[in-house]
Amino acid sequence: MQNFEFYCPTDIVFGKGAEEKLADKIRQHGGSKVFLLYGGGSVEKNGILKKLEEQLNEADIEFEAMGGVQPNPVLSFAQEATAEAIDFDADMVLAVGGGSVIDTAKAVAVGLANPDVDISEYWERGRQIESCAPIGVVLTISAAGSETSDSAVLTIDGTGKKGGAHSDIIRPDFAIMNPEFTFTLPPYQIACGVVDIFMHTLERYISHIEDNVFTDLVAEALMKNVIKYGRIAVAHRKNYEAMSEIMWCGSVSHNNFTGLGRGKDFSAHKLGHVLSGVYDVAHGASLAVMWPAWATYVYEDKPERFAQWAEQVWGVNAGTPEERSRAGIRLTKEFFEQLGMPTTFSKLGIGVLSDADIEKMADICTKNDTIRAGVFHPMNKQDVMAIYQSVNK
Repeated sequence: MQNFEFYCPTDIVFGKGAEEKLADKIRQHGGSKVFLLYGGGSVEKNGILKKLEEQLNEADIEFEAMGGVQPNPVLSFAQEATAEAIDFDADMVLAVGGGSVIDTAKAVAVGLANPDVDISEYWERGRQIESCAPIGVVLTISAAGSETSDSAVLTIDGTGKKGGAHSDIIRPDFAIMNPEFTFTLPPYQIACGVVDIFMHTLERYISHIEDNVFTDLVAEALMKNVIKYGRIAVAHRKNYEAMSEIMWCGSVSHNNFTGLGRGKDFSAHKLGHVLSGVYDVAHGASLAVMWPAWATYVYEDKPERFAQWAEQVWGVNAGTPEERSRAGIRLTKEFFEQLGMPTTFSKLGIGVLSDADIEKMADICTKNDTIRAGVFHPMNKQDVMAIYQSVNK
């Protein structure tokens, strides 16, 4: 094993009826005036929000609720929510939803702890986060893993760019995880989540760093599990076994455990974030388009690594390392398509882009060719343009 540091303090309550411990966890982690954030109307329509609010009322926990967090959450909304939370004098932020809501809640919690600093300083200008109010989560979407992660991503209004903040300080203090809360999700949203979970581990796995045997075994097992239960979950969204396996894989996949001893690459995330920022497409769908294209472009940098992954995860055990690598990439692309995910720009719904559009996205990804995106194969502007062009059909 290579050297590593691992810190994941989130207090997790998992399983049927987990939400019944919400009030206890709020008090345990210092909450008395809770600012509750949620997204669209789904948690209102399915009764989850009402159920949680009733519990808070019965426990005499004061709260204020604010909805409206959108997919690909924007900085301006987080700023508005921060002002509301400060006016309410909240001492905890509770996210009810998935990654978009949780990431917004993390920004609000930072704003609560630093009322004299605009949160754009952290998400747009890279200021170091040194304090944060307590954060709680009631998870309703298995995907981003933000309930246990040290990161949060917001779209910077009007720029097409995404700003990310990373700090152990913004890991949620607790997460309530009842897989039954995901039963009403549309199949497309479930599929997007499955891809995101798979990618959080795969983009840690593909690396030039070797000799992390146990980490490899953990990562390979998680990816195989996501393949098995992802197919079931998309077809049968009320299958508790499948939805529970996917939910737990989501948390483990992005708390850094599946990448101990090596850094994460996240090249497909970087390429996909630009797509989401410019065209407002679903994050998981953007990853389904970009990862096979990226992998096809770079696998020859270390075909032995791709071949190991293809053998251990997909059972490809014949051929040269290059042949096994290509087979693994093909099987992954087919898996995404079986889930109903797009693998080209047209299938993503943005059509065939002009050369100028491609160049604009490449400029965003590489900051006008002043940085290299990714770690495994650091991409310059021409690399990024070539990868985008390969799926521009």
